[in-house]
Amino acid sequence: MVEVRRSTVVDAPIEEVWALLRDFNGHDTWHPAVTRSSIEDKAPADMIGAVRAFQLADGSHIREQLLALSDRERSFDYCILDAPVPLMGYVAHVRLLPVTDGEQTFWEWRSKFTAPGSREKALEKLVAEDIYEAGFRAIKQLLRGKSKPAASVPSASARTAPLPAKGEDSAQAIVMHAHGGPDVLQYQSIQVARPQSDEVRIRQRFIGVNYIDVYMRTGYFNLISPPGIPGMEAVGVIESVGSSVSGFRPGDRVAYACAPPGAYTNLRVMKADVLVHVPDFLSDEIAGASLLKGITASFLLHEVYRVKPGHVVLVHAAAGGVGLLLTQWAKALGATVIGTTSSEEKVNRIRQAGCDHAINYASTDFAQAVLDITGGAGVDVVYDAVGRDTFEGSLRALKTRGTLVSFGQASGDIGLYEIGKLANKSVTLSRPNYGHYTETRAAILMHAQRFFSMVEKGAVSIGYPRVFRLAEAAAAHQALAERNTIGSIVLSAE
Repeated sequence: MVEVRRSTVVDAPIEEVWALLRDFNGHDTWHPAVTRSSIEDKAPADMIGAVRAFQLADGSHIREQLLALSDRERSFDYCILDAPVPLMGYVAHVRLLPVTDGEQTFWEWRSKFTAPGSREKALEKLVAEDIYEAGFRAIKQLLRGKSKPAASVPSASARTAPLPAKGEDSAQAIVMHAHGGPDVLQYQSIQVARPQSDEVRIRQRFIGVNYIDVYMRTGYFNLISPPGIPGMEAVGVIESVGSSVSGFRPGDRVAYACAPPGAYTNLRVMKADVLVHVPDFLSDEIAGASLLKGITASFLLHEVYRVKPGHVVLVHAAAGGVGLLLTQWAKALGATVIGTTSSEEKVNRIRQAGCDHAINYASTDFAQAVLDITGGAGVDVVYDAVGRDTFEGSLRALKTRGTLVSFGQASGDIGLYEIGKLANKSVTLSRPNYGHYTETRAAILMHAQRFFSMVEKGAVSIGYPRVFRLAEAAAAHQALAERNTIGSIVLSAE
């Protein structure tokens, strides 16, 4: 747990300082890091639970929620709901006290949060200096009658520093020079080494775009230290193999869906033991779009919660890449499947995929609809990749002793949650990590072969993915974030 505590004395009466800080929607008038602020759903800025959405000076976005406010104590608490960096469980407290000797104000700003171990010091410094200390200086300057200070943003050259050049051959890649929005994804040349003894070099054809790529881009998952190349999934043809590699040779069509990141390139060196041969019945486009999702569906349905005949399953985002696979696969296992999605067009798609019941959660209380469908009993398991927008409803839709599998947060992190509430139904909550189910070659092969078998026998079908060029990776991420796609997205590296 990281704790940050800073304080200062402002040369102004407490009423003047409180008038500025009390406005939960006023940061854009004084803090240099914030360029725009708005309160969601047009709620009053001082309403407990109000959510403010910031656009930051670097172009990224952050959402914070007001937890408590006291005019008597001149204090307020807030938490971060979404941020471009992994300040997980961030809760802050702001308090003002009058200085007894003169018309001055003591201002304390403190917070607690967790962060990936390798980034704790950097994020502690960011919060202390770029948020708290910068805020102190800005308020003091504003109260002296000066304008809001300019933001301190890294120079363009700092954000686009070239990767270290090593290796013998050039390739094109998407390089992420900072954590942030889609605009941090830059198309550029890199150098690729020859394979070591246990490696192969792959001329990649199609690269899968997945939500885990978004999480590594924003820094929510500490998988890349910029500058770095995102991506976990691709298909291609082996160009060369290391001296000790067996089972693979030049010309083999192979795919992978695992760490380490670095798939967003047209030429890549990988360890041979993470590769699988692509069966003839899968095209390059479909293999590149589906292996990671197929492996995910395999461990979700067979290991995280073992679906059996007679179970009733709720699948959120059922029109997405993983959602469509979960829907078809669960049906093949003998389950009754209820699917939710966000538009009538997608409702029709998930019905075609085999959903017994299809719900548009944009216009319907899906939890009540599920209870109506099940006669008030609820479902055995919910597979939820949406996150914040569906979490509470998912709990309502479960039966007693049901299981909620939260495997993504497309709408945002659920934030802090009182787990005592789960006792109302003796709910089991699981938050599986893809890497923990693909740690060995044996596990990768088991899930991949299970997925390929389901495709070959027609139990699941995979639609043609939406294709972007490698240079259009930022647009692909934007389309994924807006949830305006059906099925999968790939980048063409050819």
